[in-house]
Amino acid sequence: MYFEWREEYRTGIDAIDKQHRHLLEIGAKIFDLAHADDGYDRYDDIMGVLDEMKDYTVYHFGFEEDLMEQYGYERYEPHKFQHYFLTKKIEKFEKEKYNIDEKQNEAVLKLAEFISDWITNHILREDMQYKDFFKSKGL
Repeated sequence: MYFEWREEYRTGIDAIDKQHRHLLEIGAKIFDLAHADDGYDRYDDIMGVLDEMKDYTVYHFGFEEDLMEQYGYERYEPHKFQHYFLTKKIEKFEKEKYNIDEKQNEAVLKLAEFISDWITNHILREDMQYKDFFKSKGL
């Protein structure tokens, strides 16, 4: 299932793992909205969860980036760019309010798939690269 925590996502850094779990929980809300087939207008719910995802990713990314800067992580810039990419993609979804309102199921499913792919791939590819580095720093 989308947005389920798996042990392979564990970085061993408690604060980051907790934040990753929360990102997955927000993603699960998006997934649930994508599969709510009850005929109700979910525009406000969709925009609310999208806003929550954006706010929390900004918080989480800032947390990771502060650690990277503090400890001199060598892949800081490319990692920061990946964060920037997701933030801009979420902002693009937010700006497409008309498409979200008119085609709610399609738009939110597209969003859920993108967020799921991005979060899992980012954790497994990018975040795992800093795992050993931060462990060596005592985190």
